[in-house]
Formats: sequence, structure tokens, C-alpha cells
Amino acid sequence: MERSYGIEVENLVREFKKGPRAVDGVSLSVSPGEVYGFLGPNGAGKSTIVLMLTTLLPPTSGTARVAGFDIVKEGSGVRASIGAALQEAALDPFLTGREHMNLQASLHGLARKERKVRGDELLERVGLSEAAARRVRGYSGGMKRRLDLALALVHRPKILFLDEPTTGLDPQSRSALWDEVAHLAREDGVTVFLTTQYLEEADMLADRVGIIDEGRIVAEDTPEALKAEIGRPSVEATPADFGKLDAVSKVLGRFGEAVPASSGSAAVRLEHGDLATVVRALDAEGIEMANLQLNSPTLDDVFLEKTGRSLEGSSDGEESDG
Repeated sequence: MERSYGIEVENLVREFKKGPRAVDGVSLSVSPGEVYGFLGPNGAGKSTIVLMLTTLLPPTSGTARVAGFDIVKEGSGVRASIGAALQEAALDPFLTGREHMNLQASLHGLARKERKVRGDELLERVGLSEAAARRVRGYSGGMKRRLDLALALVHRPKILFLDEPTTGLDPQSRSALWDEVAHLAREDGVTVFLTTQYLEEADMLADRVGIIDEGRIVAEDTPEALKAEIGRPSVEATPADFGKLDAVSKVLGRFGEAVPASSGSAAVRLEHGDLATVVRALDAEGIEMANLQLNSPTLDDVFLEKTGRSLEGSSDGEESDG
């Protein structure tokens, strides 16, 4: 019988000493060949779940199967089926990119002749061919991330775990990594479990998104369906005179509930009326506007709706136990 290269998680829990539950009864299912985006702020439990699903951390309770293997009872089967690029890349600064590839291929049991072919193929694929002979200590952050991705792909895994793979990368490096992830899923049929705190990343790459907060999944669906649940756009207004901001807020309050806005601006989720009626109301109060815009729903709006707070900027600290 052909093995299903998906992920099944049922009521997974992880408790740490002297702290709350980092993961509090998470259940989810990822189909073979699907890109599943796990979206949430620092400390939400994303990384803890990845560590459990990759057998690096035992669950307190609950069950999970990765590529059909139980993560507790059949850990070797899980590890043979997956690739993983975690937050901290385990790279030796004194080895070159090519030496890293050769070592990883050797550890996975590839024949000597195949090691070089596979290594060169992957280095070219992630744009590191020209830097292959350089020691990793001279690589930029983006280059290290791309090398880590190549290392995770050496043995042609059917399931790939990426834990916040683009954190700290410049826009060009981030875009290049997004392209490679999309290629893996669309062209190679790899199942991708992607954790991120970037809304754009989840929106662009994921077939489905699970939003996690404080160890629990608060929403799950396609990005389009999640945004459609919110439905209503928001209006953000910036007065020409900052002293008029309170007056602007009062006018906007007639049309809906306040939502987070940029500094010097006020915003509401429209419950009735449209942009034209808002403009007329502001004109009637004699308030001159520097900017007025209508914004379509985003995944951050979904997070706000489900948790009562904004995902963007919700946590500035490093993620711990989560």
C-alpha cells in the first residue's frame, strides 16, 4: 500500500515546567502536496509544534502521524521521510557550502558519485553555486538560510518543515526563498509545513492557513476564505491637522468599530455606509484630510477578529518555548 505523505495531529499538548501550556490541544490535518501555513506571533507555540512533529521534542499528550509514522513510536520513520530547516541553522562556519552538502549527503547514505551530483544540483537551485567553495562564516544571513534549505532537501524528502525560514532576511532573499518553496510544492509535490509571523508570506504561499495564539488554533481555512469571513473593509483616515484626530475618530465611529491604525490616523471596520458617506461626514465637520483610504480585509484582520488584538507587532521579543 502506498504511504500517504501527509500530517495528522490530534489533541497535541506540550507543557513546560514553571510555565503555561506552550501547545494546548492542537488538532490539524495537512494533505500530501499541500503548503500549510502556521501563522502566529512569537511565543504562540509554532516552533514547539514543529519540534514535536520532527521528533526533537516529545509531546506531553496527544498523538501525531507524519508520513504515516507515529512521532513517538516510529521516530526513525518520521526522520527518514522529512526535511527540516529550523530557526537556528546548524552550520559549521569553517566548512564550505559544498563540504556541508557532501557531509549531509554522506549522513543520508548517498553513494559517493551521487553526493557531488546532488550537492551541485541543490547549490545551483538555491543560487549558491558561485559561493560553494567559500566558508560559511563569510555567508550572509540569506545565504545561510538558502544553504540550510538545500541541506534539508538532500535526501528528497516528501515532507518539508520550515520554521520561520525568512525571519531577518532582506526582501530580495525572502522573495527568492518564497519562489523555491512554491516550486517544491507545485512542481515536486512536496508537502510543506511552514511556520511564519509574516502575513504576506502566509497569504502568498499557503494553500491553507492555521492561525495559532497562546497554544491554540483560533482559525483555519484558505487565506481567501478566512478573509471572506471578515467581509467588511476598513477605512483609515489621517487628518491634515493632528489636533483633529479625536474629531476624526468620532466621525468614523458612526460607521463602525475602531480597529488599529497607523500613527496619526484613525480607522474603523465599516459596518454600514461606504467611503463616499464617510467623506461627506468628514466634510460636514470641516475636517481637512491628508489621506483617506479603503482597505480590504487581511489575515491580520482575521487575527484581530479571533483574538481581539493585532498580529502585526503583537510581540517584539524572541520566541521561547513556542
